[in-house]
Amino acid sequence: MSVLVYTESENGKFKKAAFEAASYAKGIAKQLGIETFAISFNAENANDLGTYGVEKAFNLSNENFSKFNAEAYAEVIAEVAKAQDAKVIVLSQSANAKYLAPLLAVHLEAGYASNVVELPNTENGFVVKRTAFTNKAFNETAITTDAKIIGVSSNAYGLHEAETDIQVEDYQTNVVLSEAGVQVQSVDKNKDKVSIADAEIVISGGRGLKGPENWHLVEDLAETLGAATACSKPVSDMGWRPHSEHVGQTGKPVASNLYIAIGISGAIQHLAGINASKVKVVINNDAEAPFFKAADYGIVGDAFEVIPKLTEKLKEFKANNA
Repeated sequence: MSVLVYTESENGKFKKAAFEAASYAKGIAKQLGIETFAISFNAENANDLGTYGVEKAFNLSNENFSKFNAEAYAEVIAEVAKAQDAKVIVLSQSANAKYLAPLLAVHLEAGYASNVVELPNTENGFVVKRTAFTNKAFNETAITTDAKIIGVSSNAYGLHEAETDIQVEDYQTNVVLSEAGVQVQSVDKNKDKVSIADAEIVISGGRGLKGPENWHLVEDLAETLGAATACSKPVSDMGWRPHSEHVGQTGKPVASNLYIAIGISGAIQHLAGINASKVKVVINNDAEAPFFKAADYGIVGDAFEVIPKLTEKLKEFKANNA
């Protein structure tokens, strides 16, 4: 018996979410007294998984699988899970993993629990703690199927090193990609900016910035902090910023370590999408803005005065502590 973790990579490099999922998988393996295995696609540094407790990594090196295909990937992961008698399969909560998990559950006749934030309670069955109601509450879910699939919430469990001698195997699959019902023709990505999904820090702007010509305030601060840029729904709706930067309940969810909102009032839909962020900072000239009730820190002031000064001070701090 084993725990199998799907470790996501992009351009051959593992994402942070892959290491967090591996850390979580190792935690379960310790509880159950079994081994931790991993499956990856075209990863260049599979040995790095040993840092987080993976004992054996199956790496499928095949250019035909270089583009994410949920149907084909699910078949491959199921193939490995069955061969390695994996009773627990761990995924992240990335957009790709959310597409993948239900398909994998069908292949393995497994129960699937998403948004898991802690290791399971295995004293009496297999019970996991999950976020609910857009991170406003928790529930406990018992998975009673023989095979179990867990989606680990971003930034919930964290990275836990457990140095292990890892064995990496070049995996050969019986899955034929051309037989998948969905074919990926092309993938377009912005390569110049930090991804919102992978960012430790997100700087987000709202209508308070008054127009796209002022977005350099957000971008300058983001560049200084190595952060991703984002925006509220009205901003993307007005065409100031691309919809790919829209965060909130109807946009991309954010679970960063630091989320800074500039000129965003804090509509309930926006707060629901960023509530999983660990530290929330709001900068707004309206002291009654709803965001202040949800924020850990707040600055009541004009963004056009506050942001340049904040950026300048951060640059000075970085220069003095390089």
